[in-house]
Amino acid sequence: MTEETPNVFLFYPNLIGYGRIVLAIISFYAMANCPFTAMLCYALSAALDAFDGWAARKYNQSSRFGAMLDQLTDRCGTMALCMALCRFYPAWMFWIQMSTVIDIASHWLHLHATDLTRAET
Repeated sequence: MTEETPNVFLFYPNLIGYGRIVLAIISFYAMANCPFTAMLCYALSAALDAFDGWAARKYNQSSRFGAMLDQLTDRCGTMALCMALCRFYPAWMFWIQMSTVIDIASHWLHLHATDLTRAET
Protein backbone atom coordinates (compact mmCIF):
# COMPACT_ATOMS: atom_id res chain seq x y z
CA MET A 1 0.00 0.00 0.00
CA THR A 2 1.32 3.43 -0.86
CA GLU A 3 0.65 6.50 1.19
CA GLU A 4 -0.93 9.28 -0.84
CA THR A 5 0.89 12.61 -0.69
CA PRO A 6 -1.50 15.33 0.49
CA ASN A 7 -2.18 18.19 -1.91
CA VAL A 8 -0.57 21.19 -0.21
CA PHE A 9 -2.70 23.56 -2.31
CA LEU A 10 -5.83 22.25 -0.55
CA PHE A 11 -4.54 22.47 3.03
CA TYR A 12 -7.02 24.33 5.28
CA PRO A 13 -4.65 27.23 6.00
CA ASN A 14 -4.03 27.73 2.28
CA LEU A 15 -7.78 27.74 1.58
CA ILE A 16 -8.05 30.49 4.20
CA GLY A 17 -5.19 32.26 2.41
CA TYR A 18 -7.06 32.11 -0.90
CA GLY A 19 -10.07 33.67 0.83
CA ARG A 20 -7.80 36.42 2.13
CA ILE A 21 -6.62 37.11 -1.42
CA VAL A 22 -10.21 37.40 -2.69
CA LEU A 23 -11.09 39.79 0.15
CA ALA A 24 -7.95 41.83 -0.51
CA ILE A 25 -8.76 42.14 -4.22
CA ILE A 26 -12.28 43.33 -3.40
CA SER A 27 -10.77 45.80 -0.94
CA PHE A 28 -8.31 47.11 -3.55
CA TYR A 29 -11.11 47.61 -6.05
CA ALA A 30 -13.27 49.43 -3.50
CA MET A 31 -10.56 51.70 -2.03
CA ALA A 32 -11.16 54.60 -4.40
CA ASN A 33 -14.95 54.81 -4.23
CA CYS A 34 -16.31 52.68 -1.39
CA PRO A 35 -14.12 53.21 1.67
CA PHE A 36 -16.44 51.31 4.05
CA THR A 37 -16.46 48.22 1.81
CA ALA A 38 -12.70 48.50 1.38
CA MET A 39 -12.16 48.78 5.13
CA LEU A 40 -14.49 45.87 5.88
CA CYS A 41 -12.87 43.53 3.34
CA TYR A 42 -9.36 44.57 4.38
CA ALA A 43 -10.19 44.03 8.06
CA LEU A 44 -11.69 40.60 7.35
CA SER A 45 -8.62 39.63 5.34
CA ALA A 46 -6.39 40.79 8.20
CA ALA A 47 -8.50 38.92 10.77
CA LEU A 48 -8.24 35.72 8.76
CA ASP A 49 -4.46 36.11 8.91
CA ALA A 50 -4.61 34.92 12.53
CA PHE A 51 -6.70 31.90 11.63
CA ASP A 52 -4.48 30.52 8.87
CA GLY A 53 -1.61 30.10 11.32
CA TRP A 54 -3.93 28.55 13.89
CA ALA A 55 -5.29 26.11 11.29
CA ALA A 56 -1.77 25.20 10.16
CA ARG A 57 -0.82 24.27 13.73
CA LYS A 58 -4.11 22.58 14.64
CA TYR A 59 -4.23 20.35 11.55
CA ASN A 60 -0.44 19.93 11.26
CA GLN A 61 -0.56 21.53 7.80
CA SER A 62 2.37 23.93 7.95
CA SER A 63 4.11 24.20 4.59
CA ARG A 64 6.65 26.38 2.85
CA PHE A 65 4.01 27.16 0.22
CA GLY A 66 1.61 28.32 2.94
CA ALA A 67 4.27 30.45 4.58
CA MET A 68 5.10 32.11 1.25
CA LEU A 69 1.40 32.58 0.42
CA ASP A 70 0.86 34.24 3.80
CA GLN A 71 3.89 36.54 3.41
CA LEU A 72 2.96 37.53 -0.13
CA THR A 73 -0.66 38.21 0.79
CA ASP A 74 0.45 40.34 3.74
CA ARG A 75 2.94 42.34 1.68
CA CYS A 76 0.55 42.96 -1.23
CA GLY A 77 -2.25 43.99 1.13
CA THR A 78 0.00 46.40 2.98
CA MET A 79 1.35 47.92 -0.24
CA ALA A 80 -2.13 48.50 -1.68
CA LEU A 81 -3.30 50.10 1.55
CA CYS A 82 -0.24 52.37 1.59
CA MET A 83 -0.90 53.42 -2.02
CA ALA A 84 -4.45 54.37 -1.09
CA LEU A 85 -3.22 56.27 1.96
CA CYS A 86 -0.81 58.24 -0.26
CA ARG A 87 -3.77 59.26 -2.39
CA PHE A 88 -5.81 60.44 0.58
CA TYR A 89 -2.90 61.91 2.58
CA PRO A 90 -0.35 63.23 0.05
CA ALA A 91 1.46 65.29 2.70
CA TRP A 92 2.39 62.01 4.43
CA MET A 93 3.63 60.31 1.25
CA PHE A 94 7.31 60.24 2.24
CA TRP A 95 6.58 58.57 5.59
CA ILE A 96 4.17 56.11 4.04
CA GLN A 97 6.78 55.23 1.42
CA MET A 98 9.42 54.75 4.11
CA SER A 99 7.12 52.44 6.04
CA THR A 100 6.60 50.30 2.92
CA VAL A 101 10.35 50.09 2.33
CA ILE A 102 10.93 49.05 5.95
CA ASP A 103 8.07 46.53 5.74
CA ILE A 104 9.41 44.87 2.60
CA ALA A 105 13.04 44.92 3.76
CA SER A 106 12.31 43.50 7.20
CA HIS A 107 10.21 40.66 5.82
CA TRP A 108 12.77 39.89 3.12
CA LEU A 109 15.50 39.75 5.77
CA HIS A 110 13.36 37.53 8.01
CA LEU A 111 12.59 35.18 5.13
CA HIS A 112 16.21 34.79 4.12
CA ALA A 113 17.53 34.58 7.68
CA THR A 114 15.01 31.81 8.35
CA ASP A 115 16.03 30.03 5.16
CA LEU A 116 19.73 30.32 6.03
CA THR A 117 19.19 28.77 9.45
CA ARG A 118 16.82 26.18 7.95
CA ALA A 119 14.30 27.01 10.67
CA GLU A 120 10.74 25.91 10.04
CA THR A 121 8.50 28.70 11.34
